[in-house]
Amino acid sequence: MTNAPQPTTEEMKRVFDLQKENQWNVKASTAGERKAKLTKLKSAVEAHADDIVAAVQTDTRKPEAEIRVTEVGGVMGNIQLNIDNLDEWMQPTMVQPSSNPEDKAKIVYEARGVCLILGPWNFPLGLTFGPLAAAVAAGNCCMVKLTDLCPATAAVAGKIIREVFDEKEVALFEGEVSVAEALLELPFNHIFFTGSPRVGKIVMAAAAKHLSSVTLELGGKSPVIVDENADIDKVAADLAQAKQFNGGQACICPDYVFVKEGQKDALAQGFAARVKENLYTDGKIKKENIAQIVNKKNFERVKGMFDDAVAKGASVAAGGVLEEADLTVHPTMLTDVTPQMKIMQEEIFAPVIPVMTYDSIDEVIGYIEARDKPLALYIYSKDQGTVDKVLARTSSGGVTVNGVFSHYLENRLPFGGVNQSGIGNYHGFFGFKTFSHERSVYMHSA
Repeated sequence: MTNAPQPTTEEMKRVFDLQKENQWNVKASTAGERKAKLTKLKSAVEAHADDIVAAVQTDTRKPEAEIRVTEVGGVMGNIQLNIDNLDEWMQPTMVQPSSNPEDKAKIVYEARGVCLILGPWNFPLGLTFGPLAAAVAAGNCCMVKLTDLCPATAAVAGKIIREVFDEKEVALFEGEVSVAEALLELPFNHIFFTGSPRVGKIVMAAAAKHLSSVTLELGGKSPVIVDENADIDKVAADLAQAKQFNGGQACICPDYVFVKEGQKDALAQGFAARVKENLYTDGKIKKENIAQIVNKKNFERVKGMFDDAVAKGASVAAGGVLEEADLTVHPTMLTDVTPQMKIMQEEIFAPVIPVMTYDSIDEVIGYIEARDKPLALYIYSKDQGTVDKVLARTSSGGVTVNGVFSHYLENRLPFGGVNQSGIGNYHGFFGFKTFSHERSVYMHSA
């Protein structure tokens, strides 16, 4: 909940109208002018680094080191990437006309106009200011709303934005869900949303009323396929680290594992050993090194899935401690899991990883094919033929082979989902394109 004053519908409409009128000035801005704004934004983030850390810790109890990487350093790096490449990105793409070689044709990247950016709670600044940097680089005006679950972060973000931008170019609104609902009634040129598929459908329905284009960064159950020739120690270490990161509350976090029966025990033992090494001292978890579950509602959801799995025969191979008092879930691995359990029916979004066994890779592929396309897919194998088969027979937003998260971290690759896991993509040049209209221009010779 937030104590910030609720903006009125009239106030939001007033700012929208200002931005709608000003969009043509911003659209015509030069690369130098846009880079100056981005540089100022980067400097403001750096100047408020300690405020950001304190605010995000208040909202989420994330470890300080994680916050400085994802919510400060990552944001500054993202902004700098736009600054470094903007001159090149803004150049039109020349096309040789097929009908008359004396004519000219080009693709011009022009701003979409007035955009709405709706941020999530799991990385409240990083996943809001990342799209914002791309939108500013592309020459747009923006209205921004962080989730009501992170009021302290929203207050700091609003302060930064007010220091850098006039409200007729970028404005941030604090408040409850009703503020986001009111913003969605406005006819934006583009809406960028990061969050759950459930809310993504609401955003898309609202956008449809105005034929606003959308980018939806959602989630889903991202599988991990462990081939029989995989390095089990590496798989265990990667899963332990992934599930510790932000308390497993990341949209690309591994959600479940397929492993051969003969490798199951080694994987569980390796996972438990790595978690102990990373997080425990004298048998006690170092709570300052793992984020809590964001709120009691989500904790109860996770506990419900865990209890259901255990009641239906799942074995707790590692962890299994869920502390309601402070919403801490110890990194947990469940084995003997079946598809009928609740934990296999929805995205977990917690440091719990269920493991299922398989006989053939075709069995795994069939399971993935029969379900919604995930945001990420992870394959551990030394056999390129197996990797190629999985890639050919499945679909996902992105893939990392013999690792986790790498396809997200590489800014030369587009990041986004497919259908239930998302629509559209961003990162690097792809973010610039997301907030741009590719305008075709054909010029006959005079």
